[in-house]
Amino acid sequence: MGYVFAPPPQPAVPVADSGNLFPVHRIYCVGRNYEEHAKEMGFTGREPPFFFAKPADAVLPVAAGTVGEMPYPSETSNLHHELELVVAISAAGRNIAAADAVKHIYGYAVGLDMTRRDLQGEMKKQGRPWEIGKGFDHSAPISPIVRIAASGEIIAGRIWLDVNGAARQASDVSKLIWNVNETIEHLSRYFELQPGDLIFTGTPEGVAAVKPGDLMEGGVERVGTLAVRLK
Repeated sequence: MGYVFAPPPQPAVPVADSGNLFPVHRIYCVGRNYEEHAKEMGFTGREPPFFFAKPADAVLPVAAGTVGEMPYPSETSNLHHELELVVAISAAGRNIAAADAVKHIYGYAVGLDMTRRDLQGEMKKQGRPWEIGKGFDHSAPISPIVRIAASGEIIAGRIWLDVNGAARQASDVSKLIWNVNETIEHLSRYFELQPGDLIFTGTPEGVAAVKPGDLMEGGVERVGTLAVRLK
């Protein structure tokens, strides 16, 4: 028995200082996971974490030391940047305790959760799903993955994004409302995590619109940097 057409290539992200690739299974994202970002979006307090997803082939891998190119997506005039720490999962698990979560982490990357904010906002008004605003092609630019053995566990560290050399986002991973281990604990109650899963852990305050030609440069301390230009 064969396929009716050739299967598409496996989405994958390079592993830093290695010739290996990390095959992407699913992409999970955490919403409003920095207090100041929650406030700028009109919310306050430590609400229970909530999640949304992007397709695995939304990843746009950017090699270390290079500038990736992202096409400006269709049907939007309000594209926003959201710089995030990304966690790469290497061991399956369900109902993972926060104290055990680090055993499931392969490493970390720097990612952009690009958002068609106008389309997302319209879906919110109508009580409809957000996928049209979050899950479009190339909506998850990502740096090479740094193995946890090299970076150590990331529980704090500067996270930032500049656009055309001007500061836009600046915070610290320690300000996550739900830290990485707690996020894994909550997420694994709803989904059995699998090797190849990526978790975008949330963005700090300062999200704003970008336009074609803009250069986004950001990073997470001890993880790396990511540079993407819109075209």
